[in-house]
Amino acid sequence: MTWETTPGTAAGASLATGQRSLGDPDLDFPLWPPLTAGCPRTSTADVSYPVELDYAYDQADPARLFAPAGATDGAPAGATDGATDGAPAGARGGLERWAPLLPPLLAPGLGEGATPMVEIRPGVHVKDESRNPTWSHKDRLNRCTTSAAVGVGAPGIAVASSGNHGASAAAYAARAGLPCVVLTGPDTPPAVDAFLNAYGAVVLPVPWEARWPLLRQVVERLGLHPVSNLTTTHTGHPYGPEGYKTVAYEIFQDVGVPSAVFVPTGYGELLFGVWKGFAELRRLGLAERVPRIFSCESAASGPLHRALAQGLPAARLTVAPSDAYSIASPVSGYRGVVAVRGSGGRALTVSDTELADAQAELARAGLWTELSAAAGLAGLRSLGAQAPDDGPVVCVSTSSGFKDRGTGTHRTAPVAPEWAQVERRLRAAGLTG
Repeated sequence: MTWETTPGTAAGASLATGQRSLGDPDLDFPLWPPLTAGCPRTSTADVSYPVELDYAYDQADPARLFAPAGATDGAPAGATDGATDGAPAGARGGLERWAPLLPPLLAPGLGEGATPMVEIRPGVHVKDESRNPTWSHKDRLNRCTTSAAVGVGAPGIAVASSGNHGASAAAYAARAGLPCVVLTGPDTPPAVDAFLNAYGAVVLPVPWEARWPLLRQVVERLGLHPVSNLTTTHTGHPYGPEGYKTVAYEIFQDVGVPSAVFVPTGYGELLFGVWKGFAELRRLGLAERVPRIFSCESAASGPLHRALAQGLPAARLTVAPSDAYSIASPVSGYRGVVAVRGSGGRALTVSDTELADAQAELARAGLWTELSAAAGLAGLRSLGAQAPDDGPVVCVSTSSGFKDRGTGTHRTAPVAPEWAQVERRLRAAGLTG
């Protein structure tokens, strides 16, 4: 499939105007091409500063964009992806609902977003991102990054990923008719490997430390568009975190501005997107404040925690063994620093044991999550009596339990079809006297 578009024409609803350096907010760059290696003016050999997108906010219509779900005119003009004219705002998935405050959506979607909020305790809500098309929050990001690839006329996309990001990128590339090369690790979870191959991606399992050098070579030699990080400290794709702002928009429509949001954190892109979404709601006059944003990292690494503690823009460290592979990152990025500081939040670290306990609580509430995805609730639980109590809190859960490495290895022992054997199993479960 070839998309006969030029940047900014096929998705005229976007109010994106350019890219701005997070290293120096006075530095602006054109909207195209995406600066996938971060800010070229402020970055150094040791620290790479990301860029973010800017918008003509004065041209946005907040009342229409954030109309209640029962409104009949809430969807932006020109919405596609199966939306029906006059459909209630937010009634269907798809980032088109928020198109004016997103980069041009030049690639087709898969109904991403519009995920449920589940109240698991009084005042504690879980934003369940496993309900996205490929069972993770990464679908919001990849709708935007694949659109960027289409916008620049790239012959395909390339990604280095241990799991969710690669699965999602492969799906959105397939939807757009683009080849996708995924550099993954040697111990990719079975569900992720199945996703990648089902979507027709070129899957290259390589040693962990080889993924990013090889990604840069793939991008340079084949001209594929990178949708994951290329730099020493994390910058990632400038368009991707914009998709994560919609998590904040949806939280706002469900519970208003919560007291705090607890976010599983690896590189900090989701963290930044949630913060920026609430900051935009305040800028548009819809919210009086931004909630405190808590980053929840694996205690096996915690580079953002280290960076904030030492007053650094980013940090690198050695990762200890952990089953929380999705968030056990050796390097952080400046986006996370901006989000935590800008919201008055905190950086937390949680152990695998704390993650498993939070995962079990979520399962008892009917939510099966990846171990890493339970980090938001684990972070809240770790605060104990210091947890926010001045309003509702939201814990973002990022992906499905199918994504864990051990999923599929456990088999329940069979039971003989005789009452005595069945009763023994029931008694062991506490169901008989």
